[in-house]
Amino acid sequence: MRSEAVLFLGLLLAGCGGSDESGSPSSGGSGGAGGSGGTAGMAGAAGGGGVAGAAGSGGGVSSLPAKPSNGCTLGGAPGTGSGTRTLSFGGVDRSYELHVPTSYDPTKPAPLVMNFHGRTASSFGPAAPAQEAVSKLNEKGDAEGFFVINPQGITDSDGYQTWNAGLCCAEDKTRDDVGFADAILDEVEAEFCLDTARIYAAGLSNGGFMSHRLACEKSERYAAVAPVAAFNGMTTCDPARGITLVSFNGTTDPLVPYNQAVPSNADWVSRLGCDATPKETFKNGDSSCNTWTGCKDGAEIVLCTVEGGGHTWPGGLDLSSLGFGKTTQDMSANDVMWEVFQRHALP
Repeated sequence: MRSEAVLFLGLLLAGCGGSDESGSPSSGGSGGAGGSGGTAGMAGAAGGGGVAGAAGSGGGVSSLPAKPSNGCTLGGAPGTGSGTRTLSFGGVDRSYELHVPTSYDPTKPAPLVMNFHGRTASSFGPAAPAQEAVSKLNEKGDAEGFFVINPQGITDSDGYQTWNAGLCCAEDKTRDDVGFADAILDEVEAEFCLDTARIYAAGLSNGGFMSHRLACEKSERYAAVAPVAAFNGMTTCDPARGITLVSFNGTTDPLVPYNQAVPSNADWVSRLGCDATPKETFKNGDSSCNTWTGCKDGAEIVLCTVEGGGHTWPGGLDLSSLGFGKTTQDMSANDVMWEVFQRHALP
């Protein structure tokens, strides 16, 4: 990537944090600098070399049957393909980036992952395409045959593009970004052949907070979520069903302290009635994952930790030199989340 493009991404991502990410209503965290806190190391304590198996608890791809979307009745129509799309929602024209996997077969229902960007300065252009570059999730979608949608947030009066994810980060806490995500899915499911039992969400920073919100409020639509560099910013969280979460946090994240992510994860373990003791299910270099099973409706809670990791997407675009901390290459968030996602589908 050209040097000016890297600078663009660095300056853009500088807006992912901000004063809104200063405390966790569910954990009672105290904020502060990106240290590991007294509870750090939960997901990497076991140590020991090499990969310790898959990132989740095993069980293979979910055997639940597909739920074809309305687009599957189009007789094989391929849809209009990848690119930027607009739709009117709440009286405002909004947009999203749609990526159709190269292997898409319009006669076979395909999974889909929503990929939400972080709080981003609008002066550096739309955040959704930058999230594509940072996460490299489109490439994973091509390799595994799932759709990726990168939605575009709204620009607040301070010039940052955000999502209303509770504590973080929109200035208008009444803005219906959950409804906007629903409207996107409604549109794409009507045109393409998707498996509505295998809709997932992921996101970085403010986008990770948005993934937590969807888990709290839309567990009937999303089979699992994967927040990166985030914690749950919702003061009320009462999911309708057990929903799987696989979270990624660095112990030296300068914007989202690890000592807030850990208790937020513990809240999910308690909320879903999971077994109290996790199992280490991944270990490689600086990265490890712990998995809690026995959760409501067969869900899993997975916390993946990068020792010394920053406000970055594991295995994604390396922004280490731009002030956001280490971007590990010892773990691919895309590989881990997809392996976990494949085990979970809506009933």
